[in-house]
Amino acid sequence: MLPLALLSACGNSTGKSDPLPNDPGPGTVPTLSRVTVMTGLSNPWDVAFSANGTMFFTERCAGLSVRFADGTVTRLFGTNGSSLVASDLSCEGQSGMNGVALDPAFASNRRLYVYMASTLSSPRTNRVVRLILGTDLKTASQRTDIITDIPFKHVGTANGGAGAHSGGRIRFGPDGLLYVTTGDNHNRLLPQSPTLLGGKVLRVTADGAAASGNNAPSGFDRRVFTFGHRNVQGISFRPGTGQPFTGEHGPNHTDEVTALVNGGNAGWDPQNRSALNCPDGYCGYSGNPSTMPMTDVARFPDAMRAAWINNGASQGMGPVEFLSGTQWGIWNGRLAVGLMGGSRVEILDLDTSGSSTSNTNSGLPSVRYRSLVQGPDGNLYAVTDSGEIWKVTPSI
Repeated sequence: MLPLALLSACGNSTGKSDPLPNDPGPGTVPTLSRVTVMTGLSNPWDVAFSANGTMFFTERCAGLSVRFADGTVTRLFGTNGSSLVASDLSCEGQSGMNGVALDPAFASNRRLYVYMASTLSSPRTNRVVRLILGTDLKTASQRTDIITDIPFKHVGTANGGAGAHSGGRIRFGPDGLLYVTTGDNHNRLLPQSPTLLGGKVLRVTADGAAASGNNAPSGFDRRVFTFGHRNVQGISFRPGTGQPFTGEHGPNHTDEVTALVNGGNAGWDPQNRSALNCPDGYCGYSGNPSTMPMTDVARFPDAMRAAWINNGASQGMGPVEFLSGTQWGIWNGRLAVGLMGGSRVEILDLDTSGSSTSNTNSGLPSVRYRSLVQGPDGNLYAVTDSGEIWKVTPSI
């Protein structure tokens, strides 16, 4: 075994730290050290970084904040006490203030984007909102809602409470376009619907318009990049090719990582299963991998195949992030996959076709992983449901 790293607190961290064991495997596996950067947060959901390391983070029921290098925190957008109050922020179930992303030209235009549930529509919807920050990054203004019609589960059903399955991850790709992941709301119609935006990955411009070149079938909303999804809460882009990969919650049996293809169908269709008992018409929890598959190749022979399936079990797959840089050793270019119910981070090795050839447990502590983001310093930042943000540093 490789020696364990001894950890020390740095910056304005709390000083909490643990050594992390690793299975060396073939080649040079990095030794990981972990520092707790923030603690005591309320349902933290996502992080994004400016080039100088300033960290923006969301809390589902509070909103968006910024943490500066000296450890000071300013609330930017959300509930009372924020620079810009979002009185329409709706926090229920899995929904609220979810993903955050910075404009590729953030250094000059200071544009920032969040995914949030809103009461501005009746019934409620999920929205993508663009803000402009002040020069000191301590104020937010000029709110523009660039996407307003992402479905929200506004009432509970036999399959779960309101606010479930909203997706919510947003990322700019290397093509400069914004990718938005959405969920099926426990609604059997959404994933395969050509006009409703639930159960999709959208690809839009910085103004929310459909990206030129989106290739969904005829009759689909032109903002749709891929469809037939269940609840995508992770998306990352493979270094070198730029191909997007998603991490997606399975039902009672399957989580999937999928290499997306423009216009592709992910094959989720939780409706019209006559052999199953489907409460409220939603068959998503009623079957098994054969009778209610995540990727139904019988109904959709051309569906995108999963790059990796989590051992045939659903453990709440959420964030995914490609690791990049020689500091990651043999993990350079591999995909880190966070599991919430599974309480671990898996590292996937992918072949040139995008299929996983192996996976290994990272050795990070057993917690619910909500977000994984590689910072500009080359380290991996992990957001946990226990209310912490960690910095994970590799060494070889």
